[in-house]
Amino acid sequence: MRLSGLAIASAPVLFVLLWSTGFIGARYGLPYIEPLTFLSVRMAFVVLILGAIALIWKARWPSRVDTGHSLVAGWLVHGLYLGGVFTAISQGVPAGISALIPGLQPILTSTIANRFMGETVTRLQWFGLALGLVGVAMVLHDRTMLAAATPLGWAASIVSLLGITLGSLYQKRFCGDIDWRAGNLVQYLGAGLLFAAGAFAFETREIRWSGELVFALAWLVIVLSIAGIGLMYWLIRRSAATSFASLFYLVPAVTALMAYLLFDERLDAVSIAGMLVCAVGVVLVNRGGRRGPAAANVAASVTRNGPGGTGGDRREP
Repeated sequence: MRLSGLAIASAPVLFVLLWSTGFIGARYGLPYIEPLTFLSVRMAFVVLILGAIALIWKARWPSRVDTGHSLVAGWLVHGLYLGGVFTAISQGVPAGISALIPGLQPILTSTIANRFMGETVTRLQWFGLALGLVGVAMVLHDRTMLAAATPLGWAASIVSLLGITLGSLYQKRFCGDIDWRAGNLVQYLGAGLLFAAGAFAFETREIRWSGELVFALAWLVIVLSIAGIGLMYWLIRRSAATSFASLFYLVPAVTALMAYLLFDERLDAVSIAGMLVCAVGVVLVNRGGRRGPAAANVAASVTRNGPGGTGGDRREP
């Protein structure tokens, strides 16, 4: 019980750390490969690994309707979000800034969840969300670096925000009961085909293999696409949409710290103070919630099916 409680408590922290490294991995690999080609190769390896996992553990294949839902979630979470982030970084948007714009997800998610999903967002949570937004602005307040990015880079960042927001909400609404192995396999396969089509249409598909590219690819495939996405969907199943989305306020701060250590991207006293403000905002969001109908349904599902929330007849490792 103590080990289980520790795992549950540490899962959000681990998710933020893992998710933040995705921007760093993109920064390492993109000098040697174009963004959609990079993502196509990444998805191909992920599909092979998840396919083997699904076969070995005899994952239950989703129905035709669930397959359609998985494809839509994959196009949003992986296609628009990852495609937007990688394109933005390749177009000169710094790693820290590329994390900032999707970091605005909590505000957009809370508005949608409050209006369309029946979740009650309390005043304390709204205050925490606003505080987190202030913290994000403080972390990445320096605007001198913005001139290096192209308009396409900034447009891609906006696309990434819409993709991760709508994708996480769609995943929560329609994909919570799908076997994670088969469901993720469908999502990655659909996203990979989308990236491949884009690579053949808009890129040269030239790859300059290097140690940095191999390391970035291996990290993004195994740690992010397998472990990180699995942890993300586990958190989505057992958390209210607003509480989960608030974790993204911490990602720009952690990414900015990593970028400072690895690439010498600027991190000053104001940015450090912004990290603390983000942390306080996340605490307020997660402590100040009331259970609305959607949150109560999630809790009931967790109680009935266990933390995986996938149903008692679907055995998972």
